[in-house]
Amino acid sequence: MNAILKLEHSIRRMRDADIPAVLLVEKDSYEFPWSAGNFIDSIHAGYSAWVYEVGGEAIGHAVLMTAVDEGHLLNITIAPAWRRQGLGRRLLEHIVDTAREQQARTLFLEVRPSNRAAIELYEQAGFEAFALRKGYYPAPAGREDALVMRIRL
Repeated sequence: MNAILKLEHSIRRMRDADIPAVLLVEKDSYEFPWSAGNFIDSIHAGYSAWVYEVGGEAIGHAVLMTAVDEGHLLNITIAPAWRRQGLGRRLLEHIVDTAREQQARTLFLEVRPSNRAAIELYEQAGFEAFALRKGYYPAPAGREDALVMRIRL
């Protein structure tokens, strides 16, 4: 049996006190991570911010913004050491369910075209690519485009 199955899993609301652990996952995951201010602002603005814990350790997080009948997945991250175990899929399913509960009819996200693993995850979940935002992300050599994806809820 896989040791990960023996550990307790939980997805819970993010709190200000979670920010240091969330930042460790961000910095381990991205060359251009979100800042503490990005997360604090999201929490205080009332966005739906979540922490994924395994065995009491924060190994992932997500931030969802909803307005009227649309949701926007602003950030979803699983720590590199925990990837490819279905945890990102669980967290994404939680976000989709939360967007539905908040009456969103469509959920949007942006992803780097170079992030093939994430695109595959989103496509398997039912997202479709429909637009490109030029120069959306910072990159080592300037800017990288963003693939805009959506799922109808």
